[in-house]
Amino acid sequence: MAEHHELMGGKLHVYRRENSGNWQCSTYLNGKNWRVSTKEESLSHAKDFAEDWYLGLKGKSRAGQLKVGKTFKQASEVFLNEYEIITAGERNAKYVAGFALILRVHLLPFFGDKILSEITPGMVQDYRIHRATSRKDKKTGEPKRPSRSTLHKEIIILRHVLKAGQRHGWIAYIPDLSPPYKSSGKITHRAWFSPAEYKQLYEATRERAKNPKNPRWKKACEQLHDYVLFMANTGLRPDEAGRLQFRDVAIITDEATGERILEIEVRGKRGVGYCKSMIGAVMPFERLRKRHSAKPTAEQSDVIFGKVQRELFNTILDELNLKFDRDGNRRTAYSLRHTYVCMRLMEGADIYQIAKNCRTSVEMIEKFYASHIKNTLDASAINVRKPKPVKKTTAKPKLKAANKQLETMQ
Repeated sequence: MAEHHELMGGKLHVYRRENSGNWQCSTYLNGKNWRVSTKEESLSHAKDFAEDWYLGLKGKSRAGQLKVGKTFKQASEVFLNEYEIITAGERNAKYVAGFALILRVHLLPFFGDKILSEITPGMVQDYRIHRATSRKDKKTGEPKRPSRSTLHKEIIILRHVLKAGQRHGWIAYIPDLSPPYKSSGKITHRAWFSPAEYKQLYEATRERAKNPKNPRWKKACEQLHDYVLFMANTGLRPDEAGRLQFRDVAIITDEATGERILEIEVRGKRGVGYCKSMIGAVMPFERLRKRHSAKPTAEQSDVIFGKVQRELFNTILDELNLKFDRDGNRRTAYSLRHTYVCMRLMEGADIYQIAKNCRTSVEMIEKFYASHIKNTLDASAINVRKPKPVKKTTAKPKLKAANKQLETMQ
């Protein structure tokens, strides 16, 4: 049985558990139980520690510094439970799981034990500094700063948790979470492949598919080549392509153009949408379907691509010196979607139709794609010149004199 002693007229308790050598102390103050380990094995030393600790709590209580309330960890558990249930069927399950991952890896280690009312704009700024300096590059030793969009998403999740606390009455208001010193980030274009670079890429993947460095990798190389062509001619997001099944794609003849294209039922982060491809996506899909039919257990519900060979893709980009664009932006599988959008703009396609086909907004395309495509600028509309006004010719001296004589005669 645990040993137990009372101090301060029964308001302070000192006890030791059976499986522990150190003494603990506890008290009930401001409607909450407070406990702490004395880290002392001697009872007399533990009592001294407990009395000092209790008097310190009483002093903070009188000064209004002893804050009681729900912690960020408790609010995050409530938020995740609410969010998962309320958004069921409306948000992708992996997207919701990403929230829990960001909370566990980044937000909870920093805010977890903080009382919600203690989270101030200054503490949020400290979190930004922590994220910008805590991770080090293994090769250079320099801090690895998260991207602006990554940090922005983490602040959004932080706001969601605080809103959950506000809904339950645990905090009166949400602190200002906006980043100081700058109102908006620099708008940079997305990394993409220019027409010449794209040609260089698909020629390299085609050559690798024909002559792989290891015969065992032939199927993976063929799959990657078809993936590059398919993505650059459809504009799908990598996660959308990863979930794509054979039953989601149909080869049709377009009524307007008479061309054979793909009609794709896309399941992505914004639910179910539709996409019509360029003619360049038909042949890669036919090869994929033929390769799929060779399987003895082939079904229409099988995924087309699944997990992409990222290492092989990066290896080819490194060999071609195409991993980074001229501005230092890293190229990934997502760059194939950006390539699709940019090439359609360069060909003069309607920006609204591109936005519908890519399941995004015109604003996003204008902000991140059209801003650096020179073909979207109409020189005839820009270089407008107002016609110069015609100068009035003065009357001839003889005519003036005749008119003046006529006036005198009248």
